Amino acid sequence: MGIWSRLFGSKPQPSGDHAVIIHFDYGGTDLDALYALEEQLENAINDAGVGELDGNEVAVDGSDGSLFMYGTNADQLFAVIRPILEQSTAIHNAVATVRYGPPGDNVRSIKVPLIKS
Repeated sequence: MGIWSRLFGSKPQPSGDHAVIIHFDYGGTDLDALYALEEQLENAINDAGVGELDGNEVAVDGSDGSLFMYGTNADQLFAVIRPILEQSTAIHNAVATVRYGPPGDNVRSIKVPLIKS
C-alpha cells in the first residue's frame, strides 16, 4: 500500500498512460525502509511535476516487490527517479520496466537494471 492509500484509503487515478514499474528484492517484512523510499520518490516526482507514485506490491514474506509510477512521459519520469533508486539501500536487484503507453501487448517498453547487489 502506498503513501496515498495509507493516508486516504484509496489511490488516485494514474496521471498518464506511460509507466515506470520497479521490480526488486526486499528481504524482510519490516516495510519502514520501503515507505521511506516511496516518500523520497513521491516528493521528487511531485516536485518535478512528471507524474505520480501509485503505490507498491510486496510479497507476504517480504522477499520481493514492485513500485508503480505513472506519467505522460516515461523518460522524464525515469530520469527523476533513477538517481534515487540507484542510491537506495532499501531495495536490491532492482529492474525498471519503462513503458511508453497504456498496458498492452504491442506497447513499447524497455528493461533497465538499476541495482546490482
